[in-house]
Amino acid sequence: MKNFTTRVSVFGGRNITDEVYSQTVELGKSMAEEGYLVFCGGGSGVMEAIAKGVNEGGGTCVGILKDGSLEEANEFISLPITTGLGIYRNLMLAYNCDIAVAISGEYGTLSEIAYALQLEKPVIGFHTWDIPKVNHADSPSDVIKQIKEHI
Repeated sequence: MKNFTTRVSVFGGRNITDEVYSQTVELGKSMAEEGYLVFCGGGSGVMEAIAKGVNEGGGTCVGILKDGSLEEANEFISLPITTGLGIYRNLMLAYNCDIAVAISGEYGTLSEIAYALQLEKPVIGFHTWDIPKVNHADSPSDVIKQIKEHI
């Protein structure tokens, strides 16, 4: 098994701009290059972009899927995990990380942020909710810098 330096869960929305998509792909590549094991919800939007970047960077991206079918997984997921839990899988994403990154998103992302904060996990925000205890980053490289500061 590959030795991963850190487990990072990426939370994020399905409906994102082209700019956020490309920045998230860039972030995924950097995460792979740093040797991070990346988790996400496995679907479209931020989840697809991060998985695509991780895949292009030669890393591993685990998709924690809401449904009981593999069809929900985007094409870039390295390891899809079906749960049949619906939105309750958000807790699994927060639980299975050392640090979380929230990108864009709506209420599902907000719930993932809340779970991570309740579990006392550091959360880095990028184009996302402006709430206390979320450390905001200005760029993909700033996200990586902040991850390194927290581990």
